[in-house]
Amino acid sequence: MNKTELIDAIAEKADVSKKDTDAVLTATINAIMEAVASGDKISLIGFGSFEPRERKARDGRNPQTGETIKIPATTVPAFSAGKGFKQMVSGAKD
Repeated sequence: MNKTELIDAIAEKADVSKKDTDAVLTATINAIMEAVASGDKISLIGFGSFEPRERKARDGRNPQTGETIKIPATTVPAFSAGKGFKQMVSGAKD
């Protein structure tokens, strides 16, 4: 499902226009990205949480030459699925 298909599904379920749905979804995504980029954790109970995670510097290998390279430390976005989301995906009934 891409963003357009998601907008269509949300608009149908919420009985609102696609234009309004697009505006709200875009604002939501932007707010999550800005919060995580500034170091905050976003928790949506039952769905999951978004947070920044630190990756340590490590050694890697150039696949073309086999040469060892240094991969610098960085911060990456991470998502952890919530209990309700995990249960829905696995088909578990609780």
